[in-house]
Amino acid sequence: MQSVLAQIFGLLLAAVVLVWLFKRIGLPPILAYLATGVLAGSHGIGWMAQSHEIHFVAELGIVFLLFSLGLEFSVGRLMAMRNIVFGLGTMQVVVTTIVFMQILLLMDLSVLSSFTIATLMALSSTAVVVKLLKESGELKQRRGQLAIGMLLFQDIAVVPLLITLPLLAQSSGTEGIAWALTFALTKGALVCLLLWMIGKWVLPKVFSEVALMRTDELFVLTTLVVALFAAGLTYLFGLSMALGAFLAGMMLGESQYRHQLEADIRPFRDILMGLFFVTVGMQLDILYVFSVWYWIVAALALMLVLKIGVITFLAQLMGERKHDAIAAGIMLWQMGEFGFVLIALATKHQLLALDHASFLIAIAVMSMGLTPYLIESTPWLLKQLGLLKNPNGQWQQPPNSSTLYQNHVVICGFSRVGQTIARFLKPEAIEYVAVESNPILVQEAKAAGEPVIFGHVKQKDILKSAGVERARLVIITFTGFEHVQIVIDAIKQIAPDAKILVRMRDDSHLEALKELGVTEMVPETLEASLMLVSHVLSMSGVPMSRIVRRVSKERRNRYQFLHGFFAGDQFDSEENNAERLEYLHVIALPEHAFAVAKNIGELGLEKRRVSVRALRRQDREIERPLLHTILLAGDILVLQGKPRRVERVECYLLDGTD
Repeated sequence: MQSVLAQIFGLLLAAVVLVWLFKRIGLPPILAYLATGVLAGSHGIGWMAQSHEIHFVAELGIVFLLFSLGLEFSVGRLMAMRNIVFGLGTMQVVVTTIVFMQILLLMDLSVLSSFTIATLMALSSTAVVVKLLKESGELKQRRGQLAIGMLLFQDIAVVPLLITLPLLAQSSGTEGIAWALTFALTKGALVCLLLWMIGKWVLPKVFSEVALMRTDELFVLTTLVVALFAAGLTYLFGLSMALGAFLAGMMLGESQYRHQLEADIRPFRDILMGLFFVTVGMQLDILYVFSVWYWIVAALALMLVLKIGVITFLAQLMGERKHDAIAAGIMLWQMGEFGFVLIALATKHQLLALDHASFLIAIAVMSMGLTPYLIESTPWLLKQLGLLKNPNGQWQQPPNSSTLYQNHVVICGFSRVGQTIARFLKPEAIEYVAVESNPILVQEAKAAGEPVIFGHVKQKDILKSAGVERARLVIITFTGFEHVQIVIDAIKQIAPDAKILVRMRDDSHLEALKELGVTEMVPETLEASLMLVSHVLSMSGVPMSRIVRRVSKERRNRYQFLHGFFAGDQFDSEENNAERLEYLHVIALPEHAFAVAKNIGELGLEKRRVSVRALRRQDREIERPLLHTILLAGDILVLQGKPRRVERVECYLLDGTD
């Protein structure tokens, strides 16, 4: 047990150090995970033994990745992409397999070995490409859709390949192969139909009930169970676990919980994807790579040119723009993670020699490692080819953020206050989007046509879904200071320059909120006082213009006259932070008081952290008396400060003692 814990600790430590180091020198984290696997594997230092359990856990990373990818799609969108998935995807796999098979036959390999290797090279890495597309924000660009469409068909094509390779090894004839493929496709259609029915009628009701509990842990657990259930169901039918997870995500992608589901699944997805790339790196034999490095380089160059050429030709044949076709080809030039499964299967049934298997594993790992560089260099390459005149303007997109909103207002919380704000924004044609965690409220608001997202605003993925980077203003409508702190921190990490308006019960946290970067804070108790005073003065005959000037002055001065209040003989029982608030206290100066005949400045009240808010002398009231004002017997002072300080100052003003 201790040795296992030591291995896991060493693996995590190496991953942390290498990811940090690679990010510091500008390299993608995928390479860091691959390097960790090379070091940890039997061909490196060898402190981590490969096991079926580790590979199974790592494969869960692909499951969660495809589940989150499915959330980006819907049935309608997938049907709109059917020409890419079943048209371009089919041609890509078939033509690439034929081209590589012809080359391998010319190299005197057998028909079965040539077919096996060619099909491996026709597949690409869903894990690498989808991860990079989600990080770069190109998932919804045309080039990203082309790549995703072909990857989806490749994942479907893995199923008949898993059936065909053992049958080819047994030489059971075309009739047996055809029957097995027909049976596999029938099973696939049935399980897809079953998942569609569950996702259409069962899952929305389940998540509605879970969301009503308002418990983050329950929502996360339900998300994990759904993703694993869908993956396990397709696995039981002999299909890819990733395919089941994608279908489940696609069904839930049409629900109001899509953004929250993606935010909840992301930590598990990223961690397990890192473990997956570690297991990929563990299969690379560095000594073998060095011994045949020239052949590996030649094979990588050949695969790069041929796959990009085939994909570009086929995509243009279907009417796609040339630069999108080339970009999609660059994304898909590498070998895929399912290749490792097919290599193991082909080796087991003696369709591949051991040295050929080692060679293919080396190509697969190195092509995955080179892919992030090539995708990052795509704009420069297209510019060199004259296909992209301004790569920065035409290519780069804001990553991981909704493009539906621009220069809008984000309302955090859509209860009564949030809805009131929305009702005033709508007539002014100011675009807004609200984020709310109450599922019933979200359902009712969406039914009324309100732009509301279900989710918790403390999560950065939810804020990105609301397009907080491009918002003109973010309004936080709830009053819990601890919760508000977390939300402000998340907002500032995404959009450091965002303007934030916060609602609070009072102004006791004003300075803390200013330090956090809040633009404006509205204390509802003080605003209620101002509105009440406005009505009192208006009903007392004071001109409205004078009332407006007075109220505006108080707001400009940060409610200075309203910052304290008279406490009476005991503090308000509802205040939990009474010692942090300042109060108003009235003192009448008798004839022989210590402060009589002295000006306010020489009494040094500021050093005692107590201020004179007002002075009443006979029938005249002076607000904020100046420091050189001399106090007279009979003056009534209104002091502001914390209770204990005010008590000490009262003793000082009366008899000169602290």
